[in-house]
Formats: sequence, structure tokens, C-alpha cells
Amino acid sequence: MSEFNQQSIVGRHKRLLCTMAISALTSGYASSTVAGATFKIDDTKWISVGAGLRSSFSAQENSAGLNNNQWNNNFNLDNIRLYINGQIHKYLKVEFNTDCQTCGNGGEVRVLDAIGKFEVDSMYNLWVGRMLVPAERREMNGPFYSSIYNTFGGGTPFEPADYNVVIKSDGTSAGSYGRDDGATVWGALFNKRLQYAVGFFRGLRGGANVNDNVLYAQRVAYNFWEVEKNPGYYTSGTYYGKGGDIFTIAASNQYQAQGAGTVTDPGNFRGTSVDVLVEKVLPGGGVATFNGEYKNYDISNGYSLASRNAGGGFSMFAGDAYDVSGMYLIPEKIWIGQTQPFIRYVNVAPSTSSSREMYEAGMNYIIDGHNAKVSLSWQYGDLLSKGLNYTSTASGDKVNAMILGFQWQI
Repeated sequence: MSEFNQQSIVGRHKRLLCTMAISALTSGYASSTVAGATFKIDDTKWISVGAGLRSSFSAQENSAGLNNNQWNNNFNLDNIRLYINGQIHKYLKVEFNTDCQTCGNGGEVRVLDAIGKFEVDSMYNLWVGRMLVPAERREMNGPFYSSIYNTFGGGTPFEPADYNVVIKSDGTSAGSYGRDDGATVWGALFNKRLQYAVGFFRGLRGGANVNDNVLYAQRVAYNFWEVEKNPGYYTSGTYYGKGGDIFTIAASNQYQAQGAGTVTDPGNFRGTSVDVLVEKVLPGGGVATFNGEYKNYDISNGYSLASRNAGGGFSMFAGDAYDVSGMYLIPEKIWIGQTQPFIRYVNVAPSTSSSREMYEAGMNYIIDGHNAKVSLSWQYGDLLSKGLNYTSTASGDKVNAMILGFQWQI
């Protein structure tokens, strides 16, 4: 099995075994370079289990004139995930992950990923089932491997598969949490520097998509410096210097005929993104990281401004958006972790609505990379009040917000 496929087994999620299994199968532990544990059944079969938790406290200022400018305060269970991976043959693997996809409304554990994997060679592999739709880096990072805690809530507009938190067939959903049902061919060429993923998915279910058109998605990335090592076509927003010097540029595109709008006024959706990650390990052990993203989304041949203003349907974003951030991991430890101050700027310019922006500054406290960290950030801008309202009448004040987030993963 290739090094790339070994990374896909244990490189993304540290695995947890019950005490009895660990005691009985100490030899099942992976090496320290790919930390975690594997329950070995025989020479070709194994299974691993892991878990991840994200929880936060947020406070946002009300718009002027509402509640005497008081703040709304919330405690949030953002994610609770169970990871299960396994291998049944040298070339056949399976991945099953769950998440509390309605955590803010009581909480229901639902299927996040359910993937059958045919992993033959680092150059060409096939995944089928429910999985991440190839998109820009932020989507491929997911919440647990992003460099900023609230990268979605205060970021650029969502892709179709991330528009709704649950999968529905009423014309309001094209997946959930960036996942959709379909198939993806992925691999790496030219000494693994060129990484690609091409997928075909259900996309919008019902509603405007009266002809059941398929959503097509592609992502291509080139690693100029060190090659990023992740499972499959997933990515990370930072490697905290453990991946060496990184400079990767990628482009992605999604298209679905009748992928937006309403039954009576459907439109064709196209979403194109370009992203870049630069991470440099500096003399003395500090790590500087830059993430940049540009999106250009378009809805053609339908879904007029009048239909959008009327509401309903699948109201995808159309226009341009930018998201840039920079951070520095200070090499000296404070107690059990390292501090990582960061700044960020987001600008969203819809073609059918007023533009909006957000400034963010904060501090990450890194205990064990993506597996254990705490984040505190301040946000300011009208993106926080206008949100996903892309009608011509959208309005909102520039407001402040604070977020304290906790992330644990094993």
C-alpha cells in the first residue's frame, strides 16, 4: 500500500480504541509519525475509531435600535463527530462518520460521510457514497482542519452542498455540511505535486431541478514546495509547521443545470474558486501562515431578481467574494501550548444585493495541532447582520461579535 494511502488511513483522524482492545493489541498502534491506533483483524483487515468535539460561546451585538444595543449570548454545541474507518481488502476501504447536524435545535446524530473506497494507486482512486464535494480549500478543510474556528459562520458564501444542514428533497437542499451523494475520482501526479478530484453528485434535490440534472465538481491543486499529505483529496488550513514549507495553489469549479432558483424560475448554477496556502517555517521555529480565497459564482438562464426578492427556492449566491487571513505561530510555549495570533478580512459582493464585509482578529492556543486547541476572536462588520440575504433590499448595521471556541479530537 502506498504512502499516500497510508495517510488516508490514519493521517486525518487520530484513532481511539477501547481499553481492552489496546491492551490486547498493542502491536496495532501506528508509528509516532502517523499517531493513532488501529485494531488489526488480519494482514489486510483493520478498523479504527475516533471522535471530535467543537463547542463555543458567542456574543453578538444587536443592530442599532434593537434592544438598546444589547448583545445576544449563546452557548453552542457546534459539532460532535464519530469517525469509523476500515479496510476489508488491500484495495477496498470504508469510511463512516456521523455528526450532530442539528445541534442548535436539540441535536440529532446523522450520517455525515458513508464512503466505499477503491484505492488502487496514488494516481487514481474511486470513492462512492456520501462524501465531500470537491470545492475550495475551506470546504476541503472542514471545521476541524481549518486555521480559524469560525471559518464558515463568518466566511464567504456556501457551496450548494453546504447551503443546508440537513438533506431534503423539497428544493432547498443539495447536500449537507459540504457532503452529497455521488462519486469522486481522485489522485496525484508528477511526484504527487499535482492533486486532482473530479466528482459527480445529485446536487439540488427537487424544486428548480425538475429534470434531475447532475452536479459536476472538480478541484486541481499544485504543490510548489513540500507536498501536502492528507487523506484522499482533503486539505488543511495549516500544518503548524509540521508539514514543512507549503505553497499550494488550487482551482475548483461546480456546475449544475437548474441548480438554483424556483420551480417556475430555475437557473443554472456555476461556482468557481481559486485558493492559495502559503506556510513558512521561520528561523527560530516560528510558523507564518497565509490563506487566500477568491470566489466567482453565477446563476444564468433564469432565477430573476424578482424571484429572489419574492423568497423561497434555492437562493444561491451570485457575485464575487474574497477571504484572506494571516497568522503566526509563536515558537515559545506558554504552559502546555503555543499562541497563534491571526487577522482576517472577508468581502462579499453579490450581483443582486449590497456588498458586505467583516474584519476579524484573534488568538489560537494550540495544544496538539488540530486535535486540541482553544480560540478567541473578535469580529466586526455588516456581514454578521446581512448574512445570507442576497435580495435587493438586504440591509444591516456593522456590529461586533466575540467567539470563544474549543476543539478536541482523537
